[in-house]
Amino acid sequence: GHDLFCVQLDDSKLNYFQQPQDIKESDFLKFLHKYGRQSFLAPSQVQPSFSAFYRAGDPILIYFDSSSVLSTLRQPVKMGASGLCVDGNSAGFLDSKSTSCTRIFANLSKSCITDPALDAASYYRDFTVLKVPINDTIVPSMKVIYEIEFSGTRGIQSVSVRFKVSNISGNSGSSLQQHFTLHFWTRTLSHMLPRSGNPGYITGAPLLIANSGAMQHMSILQSKGDGSCSQFLRHTVQFGRNMRTGCKLSLSPILEESNCSYIQQKLYKAFQGINIAGNLAITASAHSTQAEEWMTILIQSCSVQAVNSTSYCMVPVALEIQILWTKVGLLSNPQAQILGARYLYQCRPLK
Repeated sequence: GHDLFCVQLDDSKLNYFQQPQDIKESDFLKFLHKYGRQSFLAPSQVQPSFSAFYRAGDPILIYFDSSSVLSTLRQPVKMGASGLCVDGNSAGFLDSKSTSCTRIFANLSKSCITDPALDAASYYRDFTVLKVPINDTIVPSMKVIYEIEFSGTRGIQSVSVRFKVSNISGNSGSSLQQHFTLHFWTRTLSHMLPRSGNPGYITGAPLLIANSGAMQHMSILQSKGDGSCSQFLRHTVQFGRNMRTGCKLSLSPILEESNCSYIQQKLYKAFQGINIAGNLAITASAHSTQAEEWMTILIQSCSVQAVNSTSYCMVPVALEIQILWTKVGLLSNPQAQILGARYLYQCRPLK
C-alpha cells in the first residue's frame, strides 16, 4: 500500500509472499515526515437523541437523583492480556452476557473500605433505572436490579440485583477476580412466539408450554464453563430430539440448621426454571385461549414422607421429561401431535 500500517483486503494484485520492507529506528523519522498525519477525530458535541423505547444494544440509562446526573448502567469487562477490569463499559439492552476481570490491590484492607468496586451498595445505591430512554422525565420509583424484565416497546418492567460475597484477607499486594452478569427476560405473550409448526410440531422446533395464560418454550438446565448450573441460560427442549444435560448446583448456607423443605424447594425451582411448565400445547399452532388445545403436564415429584426425618431428606437429583406423541391426519401429510407429557423426578436421600 501507500501508507504505513495500511490493511488492504481482497486485492488480487498483492503478493502475500513478498518479504516486507524492514524499517529501522533510524528510518522512522523519514517515513514519519512522508506519511505521518493526524488520525484522531474529536468527539461529537451533539447531544445524544433518545427514542421512545429501548432498542437492542442501546445503553441502559440510569439517573442519580442527588446530583441530577444522567448516566448508563455499567458492566465491567477485562481489557488487554492481563484481563484487568475496565469499569466504563455500558450494559446493552437485550445483551445478556457474563464478564470476568481481575482487580489488583496494593493494600487490600484499605481498598476493602474505600474502593467502590468492593462495595456491594455501589452497584445499586443512589440511582434508578429509566424504564424507557427519555431525557426529560425521570422515573424515581423504579426498583433497581441487574436481572431485567422487559416488555417490547413498553420498556423495562422490573430490575433486580443479587450478590455473592466472599471473605478475603491480607495486607500485601493481592489480586481479586470479579464476575458480572446481566440478564434480560420477558413474560412472552403468545402472539410474540414464533410457530413451532402448523398445525403439527416440526422436528427441532421448541415445545410450547403455558402457565397462567402466558406461552413459553419448555427448557432444561444448562451448565456453564466450570460445570455449575447457569442461573439464567437454559437449553430449549426441541420436539423429536432427545437430549441430556447435567450441572452442579451450589446451595447458599442458611441460618441455623439446613431445612429439608427449603433444600427441596431450591432444587425443584432450579429444575423448573423461571417459567414453570403447567400445560403443554397439543399442536404447535395452539392458542393460549383455547383450553382444548392444551394438556396438563403430569408431575411425579419426590416422596415427601421423609420431610420430617432428622436423619435424611429426599431431594430431586434428576428430571426426566417424557413426551408421548403420534402422527395424525392424512397419510400424504401427517401432522405430529402430542398425546401426553410427564415430569419424572428421580430422588435420593440427602444426609
